[in-house]
Amino acid sequence: MAAEDLPSEFDVVILGTGLAESVVAAACSRVGQRVLHLDRRSYYAANWASFTFNGLLTWIQQHQEESPPEEVQDWSGQLEEGDELIYLSNSDPASIRNLQVFCYASEEDEEEEADSPGPPDTTEEEEEEAVKETSETESADSKDEERTHQVRRNFITPAAHHLTAINAHLLSVQSQAVHIEGEEPEADQPRPSAAPSQSQPTRKKISYAQLVKEGRRFNIDLVSKVMYSRGSLVDLLIKSNVSRYAEFKNVTRILTYRHGNVEQVPCSRADVFASRQLSVVEKRKLMRFLTSCVEETEEHQAYSGRPYVEFLRDQQLGDNLQHFLLHSIAMVTEDTPTEQGLASTRHFLRCLGRYGNTPFLFPVYGLGEIPQCFCRMSAVFGGIYCLRHSLLCLLLDTPSNSCKAVIDSRGQRISCSHVVLEDGYVPANRKRVALPPRFVSRAILITDSSVLPSESEQQVSVVTVPPIAAGCPAVRMVELSPSTMTCIPGTHLVHLTCQSVGSAYEDLSPVVTRMFHTPESPDRGSRPSVLWCLYFNMADGWGAEPDGHDLPSNVFLCSGPDAALGHDHAIRQAESIFQKILPEEDFCPPAPNPEDIIYDGDNGSSSTAGGLEEREEEREEEREEECEEEKEVLEDASPPAEE
Repeated sequence: MAAEDLPSEFDVVILGTGLAESVVAAACSRVGQRVLHLDRRSYYAANWASFTFNGLLTWIQQHQEESPPEEVQDWSGQLEEGDELIYLSNSDPASIRNLQVFCYASEEDEEEEADSPGPPDTTEEEEEEAVKETSETESADSKDEERTHQVRRNFITPAAHHLTAINAHLLSVQSQAVHIEGEEPEADQPRPSAAPSQSQPTRKKISYAQLVKEGRRFNIDLVSKVMYSRGSLVDLLIKSNVSRYAEFKNVTRILTYRHGNVEQVPCSRADVFASRQLSVVEKRKLMRFLTSCVEETEEHQAYSGRPYVEFLRDQQLGDNLQHFLLHSIAMVTEDTPTEQGLASTRHFLRCLGRYGNTPFLFPVYGLGEIPQCFCRMSAVFGGIYCLRHSLLCLLLDTPSNSCKAVIDSRGQRISCSHVVLEDGYVPANRKRVALPPRFVSRAILITDSSVLPSESEQQVSVVTVPPIAAGCPAVRMVELSPSTMTCIPGTHLVHLTCQSVGSAYEDLSPVVTRMFHTPESPDRGSRPSVLWCLYFNMADGWGAEPDGHDLPSNVFLCSGPDAALGHDHAIRQAESIFQKILPEEDFCPPAPNPEDIIYDGDNGSSSTAGGLEEREEEREEEREEECEEEKEVLEDASPPAEE
């Protein structure tokens, strides 16, 4: 919508399209609030965004260039008696730092380099030149791509007919639950010992030119997370019926890096008893321990405040089991308190079996789809969206200490009752920030194969890497295959994340050189080769304070992504802001399915389907019936007892 067409009054004005802001927008629009949702960027989701490869190169170039100084305009003419101006920032240079890019793929296609000895290494300076060349030769193509991306995926005006344009995919994941007491593994379930030593087919070399040429087929996330199947985000997607706007895949396996090898971690009962890494005694100990973790006991309380690793040692668990439980199931460090380690273990176990053999889901086309799904819901219920559009200042009513209006980037005064801001828009002198500020180290790799090859090419893996040396952080890795629609065939997309100790390159390059083949690696081996990689530090949203800022009482801040594996922080933040704005309203009630809407003039009264929540209950009943049938079959098939 053009700026001159904007109405002059809204109930809620939201600046920034990150996950928390988008959830607030959807929740407010759903209960009838007039919502204006803006973003200064040309894309949705802010630091939660997903980019094509070419789009990511443009994003890198933008962050490496120095931003011009902001021109402060005088808007005092918009003031009324008793008003005060609060100027906002239009840039957030501190959220992304220390970008370093490396390209190890050959520059030309394989046919053109047949006589060359091997792919040359590309330094950061050469990569920057390649980025500039790419942006110059394909600038028109990139603009067309951006427009296509916006038209295909996003809404900027409210209209009921948008319902027919939404790609309403239901939450299509496995309905067969696999519990900790689960069934036998499926025939195609990969085994942990999926032999790196087996002869692998010759890998087709992927050139840098091919990465650029097929760049639109990548969907590369700035953040690296997965969705707990019983986490707050999945519950909200089901409750609100927003899940119909996206597709999801199961994370198929959990891996760990140990003694220089990548091993599969047994999670369910089927995985435990199929594992070739554990002895029979270890399998029994692990099952006994997992069963005992479900409920809190006096023994657990006795270890309160003591390290979780100490509790595991006292359970007579060997090194193998301690490693799996500490790093891959609880996903905590050795100094984590026992109560926190047990809580993480229970959460892991609760999420097992809802949709698959691991606790996690991943959205097809990347995590950037999730904020856009909530934006679509907001647009359907009347929310107005404008990209490349920002707010310049807030108009403060001094007597009431509340924001009565905002001035947008076109100079229009817009009255509002509440304002929600991405924290990067607020000047530093008005924010209360935890000291010292925390950062997350990120690395994004495009590789030519998986860290643990298997017969299936549909693997989506979460890999845990314990600290490789004293003082080094634990690293979490998510490896995505082409089945997630995030990379092209013949490649894998790998995300590495850890709490920052130094720069992202300093924190993560030692792990990359050990687990993958780069020019810095000591030997080639059978490890996957890195074709292209990006390192950067991102501000940790967990360190942002939710309250106590020098802002009007009806202005609320949303922080960016945090370092956790799940999305609980952002969803809690969004719900808290919504409850402050509308304490009497339900948070994200179910949206009706298009086919269930009965318009005025139709026969019958208006009705709304219960959505995925009812379908989830139906699936639970179906699973219970299937379990009863399986028990009867097993009883009939069991041999008679010997006398």
